[in-house]
Amino acid sequence: MFVPILDDAPVRRIRRPWVTYAFITACSLFYVLFQSGWVGPQHDWLPVSFGLIPSVLFGDAVLPDGYGYVPSWTTPVTSLFLHGGFIHLAGNLLFLWVFGDNVEDDLGHLRYGLFLILCGVGAGLAHAASATNVDAPLVGASGVVSGVVAAYVMLHPQVKVWVLLFYRLPLRLRAFWIIGAWCVFQAGNALIAGTADIAWWAHVGGFLTGAVLVVALKRPDVRLFDRDLRARIQRRGERPAEGSV
Repeated sequence: MFVPILDDAPVRRIRRPWVTYAFITACSLFYVLFQSGWVGPQHDWLPVSFGLIPSVLFGDAVLPDGYGYVPSWTTPVTSLFLHGGFIHLAGNLLFLWVFGDNVEDDLGHLRYGLFLILCGVGAGLAHAASATNVDAPLVGASGVVSGVVAAYVMLHPQVKVWVLLFYRLPLRLRAFWIIGAWCVFQAGNALIAGTADIAWWAHVGGFLTGAVLVVALKRPDVRLFDRDLRARIQRRGERPAEGSV
């Protein structure tokens, strides 16, 4: 539907979004080294061994010998670092690159790292509870990205974001409208997609988890819905910068 390119929100409290960088690097390295086939053989068994399989997670099935490298209860986390292909990886990491730095800025490094993992777990559990094919492995950081998107729109709904609409048309719109349209798209597909290959309920679960966690994990001096930015402007008697509020 759209691809985010960059946003207008500055990072004020941290020098660099190190946790965002680390997560992007880990996912990229794991894909390049073990899944892409670019520097060695593709390990097609990885999604089965480290992906989240609902029937295995809930104890209704057991992996064959030679696959169960980690306990099933860890797969909601290990599955986050695997991806189904380059486009899957690139799309997730682009969203995280654009929106993650500001969420990390507003939560702090440690709480943001916890936030990412919990959003991924919430997304995985939502998928496991709703999956029609309980033996198919779930992989990817889409649930993490959904949580970051939820946090971003709750923190900075008025910030303007450059996107490529339909992957071609450049537009600069407020985050509220962009992410609102994204939410409608995700929820609609979750309700009507049926047995589609995309785990839409994982996206919904990650979004809801992020919306709840950002309230609990944000810095005490951060106010939701850009209210801290408006308050600073009112105190200083400044006019809002174009595209900021």
